[in-house]
Amino acid sequence: MKVLVINCGSSSLKYQLIDMTNEELLAQGLVERIGIAGSILTQKVSGKGKYIIEEPMNDHKDAIKHVVNALIHDEHGVIKNMDEISAVGHRVVHGGEKYSESVLVNDEVMSYLEECVKLAPLHNRPNIIGIEACKSLMPNVPMAVVFDTAFHGTMPEKAFLYALPYELYEKHSIRKYGFHGTSHKYVSRKVAEVMGRDVEDLKIITCHIGAGASIAAVKGGKSIDTTMGFTPLDGVIMGTRTGSIDPAIVIYLVKELGYSIDEVNEILNKKSGLLGITEMSSDMRDIKEAAYKKGDKRAQLAIDMYTYSIKTKIGAYSAAMGGVDVIVFTAGVGENSFETRRDILEDLEYLGIKLDSERNNVMGETALITTDDSKVKVYVIPTNEELMIAKETVDLLK
Repeated sequence: MKVLVINCGSSSLKYQLIDMTNEELLAQGLVERIGIAGSILTQKVSGKGKYIIEEPMNDHKDAIKHVVNALIHDEHGVIKNMDEISAVGHRVVHGGEKYSESVLVNDEVMSYLEECVKLAPLHNRPNIIGIEACKSLMPNVPMAVVFDTAFHGTMPEKAFLYALPYELYEKHSIRKYGFHGTSHKYVSRKVAEVMGRDVEDLKIITCHIGAGASIAAVKGGKSIDTTMGFTPLDGVIMGTRTGSIDPAIVIYLVKELGYSIDEVNEILNKKSGLLGITEMSSDMRDIKEAAYKKGDKRAQLAIDMYTYSIKTKIGAYSAAMGGVDVIVFTAGVGENSFETRRDILEDLEYLGIKLDSERNNVMGETALITTDDSKVKVYVIPTNEELMIAKETVDLLK
């Protein structure tokens, strides 16, 4: 069974074609500048190099037509025709309260996705457009929706409710939803597999840290808490996002300093985090170079704040679960920055963590980075959200 995984943005589209008989990645690609001059598709196939298409793509339907054409191309493709695509799995950011599991696409699902646009307007709208485009081009191919929020649907009320007037939750669904769920689910199951343990027997803290970052407490294979909240703005410090702040700061910025709501939104989401502290970059690679090689104090401060915000959440989630068996680092920074992992784990020896510096000197591959006698194990596990989406799609079809 070959599953096409689609992840639509407002003007971009990422895709992978995976043969689920052996979980082999057949092709992956990126379409950029959809609806903008200079549209381009770049496809990578092992052993064939890059295949690039530069043609106008007015909308997502055009883009997906080019994706299919690239996949069935005589020279650069990997399948003979569209009939080889057994199913399509779509990443959708927000499933609201209704969906805590992946679902097959039908009219009821599409209607509810429209309702969820207000909860994630920048993400759900492009996701819906991508689904509609695929339905138009492949009307007889079953399609699944895999939600970023779904894995966190198991959080108890004490974790997901805010101490606001209860009617705001009842009438407007204002609550913590959590995000990066597909990644947290994948790495929590993968680390259990690597350890030779049943995920239901483990207390796991998963750290998805990249430009966006979230930490999750996974107990018995289920998410019981996570750092992102009603939106992906909440939680730990990120590349350009504040993470958790005193909400009265927003009131102060508007009433006392004269900022508009749109300006505040821009500050919180795009001008804060590592970028806001350093006033230089949101990329941890640039910040590490400035701090370690140039002695930039602001860059070092940003690193210290970033790692501190994650460290304290690990401590909190250990308390929430009554202990921790294993910690997982994943995503861009988590997989590739041994210094960041080291700094986060510093002073957590009381939990029973013994970091092995030599093992920690690893990038982008599955690895145990603690000593053999470390009570709490720490692993680097590269995330694979696309494979998780494909697995969920296959499970639904079964």
